[in-house]
Amino acid sequence: MAKPYASEMAQLGTTLDWICQSDITGLKNSLRTASSLPMVAIGSGGSLSAAHGLASNHRQFSQKISVVSTPLEITREPIEKQSTNWLLSAGGRNVDVLAAVSALIAREPSHLVVMTGRDDTKLTEICRAHPFVDLHIFPPPAGKDGFLATNSLFGFSGLIQRAYTLLFQNEKTWNDTADAIRRTIGASVDGPGRMKVMAEPLWQRSTTVVLYGPTTSLGAIDLESKFTEAALGSIQLADFRNFAHGRHHWLAKRGNDSGVIALVAPEDRKLAEKTLALLPDDIPQVVIDLPGGGSAGLASLLAAFELTGLAGIAQGIDPGRPGVPMFGRHLYRLKPPREKAVKPRHGLSQRDVVAIERKSANSIECLEKAGKISFWEQNLNQFRDAILSEHFGAIVLDYDGTVVETRARKAPPNKRLTQKLVECLKADIWVCFATGRGKSVRTALQDVIPEQYWEKVLIGYYNGAEIGSLKDDLIPDGNPQAGDALHKVAELLRTDEEFTGICEQEDRTYQITVSCKNNVDSTYLFHRVTELLAREDCNDVSVVRSGHSIDVLSPMVSKNNVAQALRKNNSSVSILSIGDSGGLNGNDHDLLAGPFSLSVDKISSNPATCWNLGSRGQRGPEILAEYLDAIECDDGTFRFRKGALK
Repeated sequence: MAKPYASEMAQLGTTLDWICQSDITGLKNSLRTASSLPMVAIGSGGSLSAAHGLASNHRQFSQKISVVSTPLEITREPIEKQSTNWLLSAGGRNVDVLAAVSALIAREPSHLVVMTGRDDTKLTEICRAHPFVDLHIFPPPAGKDGFLATNSLFGFSGLIQRAYTLLFQNEKTWNDTADAIRRTIGASVDGPGRMKVMAEPLWQRSTTVVLYGPTTSLGAIDLESKFTEAALGSIQLADFRNFAHGRHHWLAKRGNDSGVIALVAPEDRKLAEKTLALLPDDIPQVVIDLPGGGSAGLASLLAAFELTGLAGIAQGIDPGRPGVPMFGRHLYRLKPPREKAVKPRHGLSQRDVVAIERKSANSIECLEKAGKISFWEQNLNQFRDAILSEHFGAIVLDYDGTVVETRARKAPPNKRLTQKLVECLKADIWVCFATGRGKSVRTALQDVIPEQYWEKVLIGYYNGAEIGSLKDDLIPDGNPQAGDALHKVAELLRTDEEFTGICEQEDRTYQITVSCKNNVDSTYLFHRVTELLAREDCNDVSVVRSGHSIDVLSPMVSKNNVAQALRKNNSSVSILSIGDSGGLNGNDHDLLAGPFSLSVDKISSNPATCWNLGSRGQRGPEILAEYLDAIECDDGTFRFRKGALK
């Protein structure tokens, strides 16, 4: 049986403590990645309110556009590839959220995040099968909600706001917000009588117009949701100015059956007072004064909770367990419509379709209508036939984003990949790495590759600036100073006041690594670096990007140096290169420009090479594992099995 609503309200203080104490390191990292992208926030039921709160925070803190979507909308409408998509679901079990996450994974957006309150569900199972998904599990201390979302909604909304506040502002600001929210909870527990008396005239009317400002929209949206779901009354929503654009006419014609609630933060007070003063005197008004600034959104949500409880008492309905009709249960279990599977044109497999759509940045349907499908099909087949017919004596792999997930850079390669690489080494095949990092990669590989094979493992550190075998502990030298070719660049970056405020700089002999601070847009930082160097005529250096940093490289430094070093003593060896950043300015662009190169994520526009032939909805190490599983090792060489990657 569902929980009584009053018992859920009594646990809000405990949920606030949980919000303040939870480890949100991973959540902040996801928001840091999201901060440079437009956002789609997805939810249904109570989670739709949380999605509105997330989208509002994204606009306010990141200053990027954000929209809210339901699961049905996200499964049927196109999405922007270069976007961050956040799916919120407290339970993670309903058919709509499962359809939404499957559709999103298949469309391969730049960034996908799932936030849920329960582990061991179908939702978490799907996410773990696609490791590029950022999965965050936060079981609320109050457990499963009653009929209406309360503590899970408050918990998710609070965790998101805390993460944004700590990322973009500071801990003191969050503590001030939490204190204001705690006082709001205390007021509702200790003194509910005042609001009860104020609101009583409203419950005699069938329609309530809820007016709000930009910072209190969360409470207004959730109030409409709760009143509708618990059948407490009809709610109309309008912000203080949109109300003036025709919506006020409802009160002119139906004022006898209507009341008004105004959710008022300090920044809206003057406008609210002037608006309410113009309304007819016989229409009951309830003004809910809320704290301002960062506290307004969560405070408005708590006000919505309290008003819902009062309306329930007046209507004789417990909002926590209003009773669910049988047809409602059947409706809830209806499966959303599946997208009609498009049969690939003759000769194309599903893997072909995915590869061509990635490479062309267009759908198969659009390419077919434009008469361009044959061009891409021909180039794909030529590229794949060349790779399948070649015998390779060496493989060169990017590391971060290819061998290990970028967000798990400090973790070792997984056993599945390690076993396959060791199998290559046992067959006397060279296994090489080209990385932007230093000795941390050597240490990680020494932990998983048997020492007897270390001489057959070549590593190009700092994007190929220093090259040595896995056995050589003297390379790289770790010099923390820029060499002669980069000295001027290092000084320019360190003495630029704006630049030093937005990034962290690490100098090496042949490479300068620049990482974003907090919420800085990595694309902005990249352009900032390239423009600064162009202005100062530093045209002999190169600037490349990875999933986590920007590197300024000395002349002649390239990941291709690894292949060149290998060929000094093995002039005829054929090399397969695999990376994750093959696009222009990506730090694997040179590595993947050759005829035998595969990507596990981003690709170049060159139709002759650098294709991503992995399964739909996968990237990074998962696709690398697919490639390695498709090869067969012989004495000194390997080749792809006949019919592989098709």
